[in-house]
Amino acid sequence: MGAGHSHDHSHATGRAEDRRRLLVVLAVTVTVVGVEALGAWWSGSLALLADAGHLLTDAAGILIALSASLIATRPPSPRRTFGYHRVEILAAVVNALVLVAVCGYLAYAGTRRLIHPVHVDAGQLMVFAGIGLVANLFSVGVLSRSKERSLNMRGAYTEVLSDAFGSLAALVAGLLVLTTGFLRADSLASLAIALLVLPRAWTLFRDAGAVLLEATPPDLDLEEVRGFLCRFDGVVDVHDLHAWTITSGMSALSAHVTVTDAALEARGVGEILDDLTGCVHELFGIDHPTFQVEPESHRDHELDTEHP
Repeated sequence: MGAGHSHDHSHATGRAEDRRRLLVVLAVTVTVVGVEALGAWWSGSLALLADAGHLLTDAAGILIALSASLIATRPPSPRRTFGYHRVEILAAVVNALVLVAVCGYLAYAGTRRLIHPVHVDAGQLMVFAGIGLVANLFSVGVLSRSKERSLNMRGAYTEVLSDAFGSLAALVAGLLVLTTGFLRADSLASLAIALLVLPRAWTLFRDAGAVLLEATPPDLDLEEVRGFLCRFDGVVDVHDLHAWTITSGMSALSAHVTVTDAALEARGVGEILDDLTGCVHELFGIDHPTFQVEPESHRDHELDTEHP
């Protein structure tokens, strides 16, 4: 129980820090959206408009992530015994879907401009893209320390990282237009931004889907867990073993553990549970383990119940 309370406290502290970082990045992103949108209007650059649109969806994504982090602090209730932690995962799914929509638009607009190129003011394009690049790199630095804390924060981090590449692509496009007069460079840059968006949208959607489907955490080998549990004195079998993720950084596990009657009589259920819980927490980082300890004399009945 002590480990659980400590984890909950650190989770709450981490979320508070995440919210502070997200607020800073949100303010920077909204500012850059306005600057790049103005620059796109002045210069006629699709790449700059694409980057501004990309940033706008990222601002919405960061706002969703921030809201999800706040909602997730609400305490558990009799109807929601794990609280609202899964809201963070749902926010990640929404972010992924928005990114796919942005990718589709950029691909469409960029293809049209390839066929019918238009004039672009390369100097203005480079100035505004450079401003966006500096701001995005600042946001990357702000979120870099929190990117492994949760799927929600990883989504926000990958968004601003991809924004930095988008601004760099727009900057390179401006340089090409300025030095060679190749107007299609602007369209190619917008398509490059679309290609940056799609893979990270898929990765975010895949990882969030795995959590919602209660898949085994990717860094956990259930057979290895079973092997460690079976090594405890008196344990003869481990079955109905399940592991899943509640939200990023919070894993759960449940299992039926068959123990000899002699071990139960000698050590008692409490001591055996302490050993099992300590094992999965210390060795595998499981925060919410639940064990059903069964005497060996009950084993045949348990198997009959499982496999009628």
